[in-house]
Amino acid sequence: MTRDDEGTVTVFVTVFMLALLVVAGLVIDGGRMLAARREVANVAESAARAGAQELDTAAARTNATVQLDPVAAQRNAEAFLAASGYHGTVTVEANTVHVEVTATRRLFILGIAGMTDATVTATGEARGVRAVREEGN
Repeated sequence: MTRDDEGTVTVFVTVFMLALLVVAGLVIDGGRMLAARREVANVAESAARAGAQELDTAAARTNATVQLDPVAAQRNAEAFLAASGYHGTVTVEANTVHVEVTATRRLFILGIAGMTDATVTATGEARGVRAVREEGN
């Protein structure tokens, strides 16, 4: 090794370790974000289904149509969100309950590079039906 080559291994190892740290951050924190996205989507869809269970029984008895009780549907979906520990927005339009849930997760490895938090958002939707007659209904 000549005097001109001194320190080249140190630079190579430093660059290689930084690249390895970035890849590990993408794998670990990226995997955690995918899992958080799936979890938030499950909560949003479940809250929408909980709200869609609140049918207006008086309307069902009088004219045999399915109609949601919008106040009860919103209250039930919000109660489900509160019980699950998540916050979101619930809207009821006609026979459909829409739920949007947002959650923030801390990044562990990429936090070293200054990216401390990541936000994931998911929506869920459910509608009240009288009976399932065919697939997709």
